[in-house]
Amino acid sequence: MRWSVRSPIPSLLLFAGLWLVTGCGPSVNRYWLIEQSLVSGDPARADALVEQAEKDYGTKNRVLYGMDRGMTLQLTGRYQQSSAVLEQAEEEVDRLYTKSIRTETAAFLTNDNALPYEGDAYEHVMISVAKALNYAALGQIQEALVEARRIDHRLNVLADRVKDAHNYRSDGFARYLTGILYEAAGDTNNAFIAYRNAYEAYEAMRGWAHTPVPASLPSDLLRVTDALHLTTELEEYRRTFPDTTWTPVSEQPQLARVVLISYNGRAPHKEDQFLDLPISLDAVQLVLLNRGLSQSNRHQNRVSDSVLYGLNGRVVRVALPRLVLRKTQVGSEQMTLTSEAGPATTVHSVLVQNVTALAEQSLSERLPGITVKALARAATKYALAEGVTRGAQQAAGKDAAPWVGLAVGLVTKGLAVASEEADKRSWQTLPDEIHLAQAWVTPGQYHVAVRPAGIGGHSGQAGEAPLTLTAGQTTFLIQRMMQ
Repeated sequence: MRWSVRSPIPSLLLFAGLWLVTGCGPSVNRYWLIEQSLVSGDPARADALVEQAEKDYGTKNRVLYGMDRGMTLQLTGRYQQSSAVLEQAEEEVDRLYTKSIRTETAAFLTNDNALPYEGDAYEHVMISVAKALNYAALGQIQEALVEARRIDHRLNVLADRVKDAHNYRSDGFARYLTGILYEAAGDTNNAFIAYRNAYEAYEAMRGWAHTPVPASLPSDLLRVTDALHLTTELEEYRRTFPDTTWTPVSEQPQLARVVLISYNGRAPHKEDQFLDLPISLDAVQLVLLNRGLSQSNRHQNRVSDSVLYGLNGRVVRVALPRLVLRKTQVGSEQMTLTSEAGPATTVHSVLVQNVTALAEQSLSERLPGITVKALARAATKYALAEGVTRGAQQAAGKDAAPWVGLAVGLVTKGLAVASEEADKRSWQTLPDEIHLAQAWVTPGQYHVAVRPAGIGGHSGQAGEAPLTLTAGQTTFLIQRMMQ
């Protein structure tokens, strides 16, 4: 694209205006407050913080608001409202397939925060997973199956679109959950297909997802394979899982199933990684000196950087996102179901989803494209700033040209540096990991207690909760641990 500059004033206003209108979603401080509310066991306050910030999210972050609000509503136990908000987020994701040329242009001249946030592929799957869990927690299994079918469809489409087997193209946990839901509804055939797909997905993702096949999945797969009398497949799975113990369906028809879903820790967040590219020898010295003095890529240095590089005029800044990991301390949970009618039943949870690994893989897949776009954007902004500066010098005349060039260059090139920012938006109310525990018990009245292994205390949501279980029933519990 060739730029023609008649006057520096409109271009200066364009630079400044675009810089001011680029939004970056909810502030870091707000997420900190949300997390602190969850740490203190007050999900209602966390939800209120998200709700009050709806206008601050802005129109470009409708998907992000829906995902954050859907999660905090779920943690308060308001499952119907959570599903309604998540449904709106899902509809917005579908709507955003149509791009706005004007918005794309603004993003190219400033940064990708000017674009509506569409979410990553794994976040889209997690929307449907969260909705399925909402209905399951309410005991509305048929409604949960609607979401299970959406998960199947979304993952099938993703597998068709993403050909590289090493990329995110399936989801072991999402497939596993659909299997549990199908089995809860008595649809053993679809449960078998889902469990088989889950096993294959975990195997395919093993290299980067850091999530082994959950210990409970082989027994579930063997059980439904036996129930369907699939002799060949059953023998194959017995050879594959020789040490797995399992109980045939014919021997446990009167049992109830309790499934615990535990959200543990905090999802990673993104921060800017600035690459300052000098295009002259004196600029090289300036960049080296500035980096040596600041020792940081953080925002508090951006004003001074903009002034220094604006005055020099020969530094191009590129901003790329990088993940800041926040791993959970909880390796597993212990769920104990106690009844007056018999001995207590204790089971341990297993890792079924590593959300941080999904975020790392997603960024890794997208980073080459992000980098190419960021370099092109930085070069375009520099060329535009250079054109405005030279135009202003010519308009000022020979005597005033040096001073006008210095002043205009400070503004235009300083704004080019200042406006460079990576898109750091992500679904931060997700956990670091998701754990699953399941217990098969006789029908009756129970108290369920959940405690993290190796950490004192117990969870606030599922801990010491009373349960009434009937034969053949599958009950879902959802809890949040911030450790």
